[in-house]
Amino acid sequence: MLEPENVALVLLAAGRSHRFTHADKLAEPFLDKPLAYHVVTALENMPFLTRIAVVSDTSLDFAARGYRVVENPDPSLGQARSLCFGVEAARAAGAAGVLVALADMPRVTATHLYRMFDAAHGAETIVASSDGVRPMPPALFGSALFDDLLNLEGDEGGRELIKRGRHVVTSPAELVDIDTREDLEALRELYGLPTDGK
Repeated sequence: MLEPENVALVLLAAGRSHRFTHADKLAEPFLDKPLAYHVVTALENMPFLTRIAVVSDTSLDFAARGYRVVENPDPSLGQARSLCFGVEAARAAGAAGVLVALADMPRVTATHLYRMFDAAHGAETIVASSDGVRPMPPALFGSALFDDLLNLEGDEGGRELIKRGRHVVTSPAELVDIDTREDLEALRELYGLPTDGK
């Protein structure tokens, strides 16, 4: 059975942010804290076995927030490479599974993740989030999938794997990810913060 206590949280925070100009996207302010710290804060009370942040060229101190930090020296190889670093660290920690979250998804909640654990079924688990149309992260994988995850390449990440798993539907607003500066400005506008970070 997969429970947070025997699962590693793997936070992918090593994106190249090409579509966000050359700024450190994850450090951009939103609601008075760096963008990436929203998911960190939302999940901080979940009792994960270990927390792993895969990073590259960020000023954020994930170690101070309880994460083991793994550096991805070449994020140009795509998201799958970051995922591999995270899975390797999780396997070394003896994790029975990995919960993969993205640092640029600031509205994810612990409530949704607990619903994902409710849908888990052991080492063969593949549970993904869904906006009702397509599956996406956060995603939960049992240890039987570790080898498959380690063989992924490019920017696809676990996309093909999660298509064949269970999908837990939540509000599209919770699953918004920030790829461009326009995405962040739209989110600030939603909260009535058109000048946030100016």
